[in-house]
Amino acid sequence: MPRVTVEAEVRPTESVEKVKKAVQNFFAGDLLVLEVREGWFIVRGVSDSIESLRALRDRARAEGIEPALRSYLVKNRRGNTTSLMLHKQAAYVGRISLIDTPKESPLGPITITIEGDDLDQSIDYLTSS
Repeated sequence: MPRVTVEAEVRPTESVEKVKKAVQNFFAGDLLVLEVREGWFIVRGVSDSIESLRALRDRARAEGIEPALRSYLVKNRRGNTTSLMLHKQAAYVGRISLIDTPKESPLGPITITIEGDDLDQSIDYLTSS
């Protein structure tokens, strides 16, 4: 069973609710808002089901980017873990914009980590037409 973790930093100039909406556009699990230091928060969610990323899968299909998403997930694979970063502002409007470094998203990325013994099955779920 895969474990899906999603995190997004909330900068002091951002709305916690808007960051939560950006995350919820692609993640269907419960979210916690954690204060990490005065004025700085992290929106974090954990799920034991790859189905929590159904919206990401469906959007990737709608945008025709399954091959790019697969390549990205395979490139970032380390053992039984893979991850991806989404541009937070694009996610807020329901678009997928994959980024390679946090610097590509001025307000920080949404980071999704997938761990599991059958990672290939999770990657297939997200990227097969």
